[in-house]
Amino acid sequence: MTFSIAGRCAKSGAFGVAITTSSIAVGARCPHARARVGAVATQNVTDPNLGPLLLDLMEKGLSAADAIAAVKKDRPFIDYRQLTAVDSQGRSATWSGKNILGTHGVSEQRDCVAAGNLLKHASLPKTMTDAFAANADQHLAERLLRSLEAGLDSGGEEGPVHSAALIVYHEQAFPLVSLRVDWDDENPIRVLRRLWEDYKPQMGAYLQRAVDPTQAPSYGVPGDP
Repeated sequence: MTFSIAGRCAKSGAFGVAITTSSIAVGARCPHARARVGAVATQNVTDPNLGPLLLDLMEKGLSAADAIAAVKKDRPFIDYRQLTAVDSQGRSATWSGKNILGTHGVSEQRDCVAAGNLLKHASLPKTMTDAFAANADQHLAERLLRSLEAGLDSGGEEGPVHSAALIVYHEQAFPLVSLRVDWDDENPIRVLRRLWEDYKPQMGAYLQRAVDPTQAPSYGVPGDP
């Protein structure tokens, strides 16, 4: 049903998630990140409450593993959840309950963690974290997207995916990157790639307009001098 990667850029300190699934609007429920805190994905039979809870615990100083342990303790229906987290130190952790759907797997590496369910093969998350590590010179959003593409190229899910999302948080409370494909019949990851390529050259301008509009470039819209 879903595969994802959560990651941290050790150089910049940015956090982000790339995710895709067969269901509609995965970006509305599953990826979560917070500047200077960490990144989280909540998937399988998703409880969106768990993302902010995990980030809150990591913001208080818990490691990714300790945050997941605290969230899942005595929680109803936790065996339906698949969780991933990477914390401010680059430590990663996962949880996959006994009711995870189909073939599933996880891969925990330094600065990144990937997981999936209803997969073509259980080694797919390792392919994704290897791709993340191999592209350390790229922007975090690019690394995450390449990892997602590697997962699709290596087999993806048992069925077609229909939605995808990419988020990155850096120094601000709002996302530096927040791109979503809520539904596409053919290849939402390819559409997400086009969105990223269009957004990438404008990313700095949008950030500058928020931080200091007096130093921002023109808006480039009709009527703007």
